[in-house]
Amino acid sequence: MMPDLQGWIAVSEIARNVGIVIGGAIGIYLGWLRVSAANRQAEAQIRQAELNRRDHVAELFNRAVGQLKDEKVEVRLGAIYTLRAICNDFADLSDPVIQLLSAYLRENAVNYGDNEPPVDVQEIMSTLRDRLEDKR
Repeated sequence: MMPDLQGWIAVSEIARNVGIVIGGAIGIYLGWLRVSAANRQAEAQIRQAELNRRDHVAELFNRAVGQLKDEKVEVRLGAIYTLRAICNDFADLSDPVIQLLSAYLRENAVNYGDNEPPVDVQEIMSTLRDRLEDKR
């Protein structure tokens, strides 16, 4: 009787170990599926955040462009500072901002003679000068 009992114990231990290995493999597979789904969801959220950021920057840009022609110097300065921030923070929009500010200066060119230009024009020139120095 003893040898049969030991045989059954050995078989049951083998069956238990095989069950543990199979259970572990299933657990690893299910964990991998869950991590993969979480990664896909995180990537989708990153893409959505990037789209939201682009929309926000485009809105800021468009609003600033419209404010450049405002009568109040404070509004124009705010637009210039917004465009400068966009230029500094978003490298892909740097060239369009510089082109816009340059075109604004060309279109609104006035001979100030010995007088200093208005503060908004000075700020645009400062922004253009800083950007030119950064490119060097």
